[in-house]
Amino acid sequence: MLKPEQNRLVIQTGPGTPMGALLRRYWIPVMLAEELPENECPPVRVKILSERLLAWRDTQGRLALTDEFCAHRGVSLWFGRNEHNGLRCPYHGWKYDHTGQCIEVPSEPSESGYCQKVKLKSYPLIERGGILWAYMGAPDLQPPVPEFEWATVPPAHRYLTKRQQECNYLQAMEGGIDSSHVSWLHSGDLHTDPLHKNTKGADYQRDRSPKFEIVQSPGGLYIGARRNAEEGHYYWRITQWIMPWYTMVPPYGDNALNAHAWVPIDDENCYTWTFTYHPTRPLSQMELDVMRSGGGIHVPLIPGTFRPIINKDNDYLIDRAAQKSGRSYSGVSGIAMQDASIQESMGPVVDRSKENLVSTDNAIIMARHRLQQAALALQKGIEPAGLTPEGHRVRSATFVLPIEVPFAQAKREDLTVREGVSHTSI
Repeated sequence: MLKPEQNRLVIQTGPGTPMGALLRRYWIPVMLAEELPENECPPVRVKILSERLLAWRDTQGRLALTDEFCAHRGVSLWFGRNEHNGLRCPYHGWKYDHTGQCIEVPSEPSESGYCQKVKLKSYPLIERGGILWAYMGAPDLQPPVPEFEWATVPPAHRYLTKRQQECNYLQAMEGGIDSSHVSWLHSGDLHTDPLHKNTKGADYQRDRSPKFEIVQSPGGLYIGARRNAEEGHYYWRITQWIMPWYTMVPPYGDNALNAHAWVPIDDENCYTWTFTYHPTRPLSQMELDVMRSGGGIHVPLIPGTFRPIINKDNDYLIDRAAQKSGRSYSGVSGIAMQDASIQESMGPVVDRSKENLVSTDNAIIMARHRLQQAALALQKGIEPAGLTPEGHRVRSATFVLPIEVPFAQAKREDLTVREGVSHTSI
C-alpha cells in the first residue's frame, strides 16, 4: 500500500508537482496526426497534465501547441481564425504565430513594438509515426525523438487509437502491468476473440496462478509471468514497462504486437493509447476489421469523440446473463473495456492506503517505486531513465523454457527490436 502523501506524489501531475516535472521530461503522445489534417485547419483543444492548450497547423504546415487563452483578456483561442501563418483572436484581433509569439495587436501602433512583449506559453510539437508528440519540459533538456517500434514501422504495419478513460493514469497503467488478471477477467475472450483464440498462449493461461520475476531494464522493467506448460517447462509472458507510462502486451501466435500508453489529461482522467503493429508485415484486412469493430484491445468510440460507446454512464452494457452462463467471465464486452470498467470502478483516484498487496503485485510495487524515486531524484538534477532510443527499442514476448532456465538470460535478444526479424511469440 501507499501512504496518502506517497499516493499524492505519484498521481498528481499538474504544473509544479514532482511527478508533473518528471513526466514533462518525456515526449508525450498527445494527438493522432489525423486530428490536424491540413494547413490552416481549425485548432483543436488539448488538455494534458492539467494544462489547457491548443494544437494547430499554420499556413506553411508548421505545428503549434500553444496556450488556449489570449493574453489580452483571456478569450479561448479555440474560437480563433487560423489564417496567414497565425491564429487570430476573434475578440479584438490579436494574432499569434506557431511559437506563441504575438505578431499583431491591431489597436496599437506597429512602431510601438507592443506585440513583441507578448508571448503565449508554447511547446514543441512533432509528427512521428502517425502521432503528434509534445515536449513540455525545459527546452535545453529536450530528449531525442521517440524510437518506439510502432512509430518507425511503415504505416501499413500499424493501427493506432486513443480513448478517454475516466480515472487517474496510474491505476490504468497498473492494470497494464498486472499479468495475473488475464486468466480471470479476460478468460472468455482469449478463446473467442479472433486475435487471441486458437493460440497456445491462450491455452497456457488456464493456469491461473502465475509466478512473477521482475528484472530492471534500461528504460523500465521486464515483467516475467510464468505459468506451468508441458512437463519440466514454463510458459513465460514478458511485459515491457517503459517509463513513464508505456506497457507492451505479450503477444499471441503470429498476431501483431500491442502496446499502451496512459497519458494524464488531469489527475482524474487520462488518454489510453493503443498501438498495434507488426514488425515484418502489413496488418491484414481481417485484423483491421476486427480492431475497427472493437476486437483485440481496441474500443468503438462515440462518433466525433474519444469516449467509448461502452462507458460508466451505461454501466458498460454489462450482460449479467452472459456472465452467469459463462459466455463472458466479466459480462463486459471487449478486452479493453473489461480493463477500463474495473479501473474506473475504483473511482477517479484510488485510495492506495486501503490496499492489501500480494506477490503477484510485485511489478506494480516496483513500477510505483521507480516512478517515485525518479521524481525525487529529478529534484536533485538526476536524469530519469527511458529518455533514449535504447529504452524504446524493445519488444514484449511469449515463449516456453525449461524450468531451470532464467528468462532474462536465455531470451534477452528476443526482448529487443531486431530489424527484419519478427517478434517471439507462441
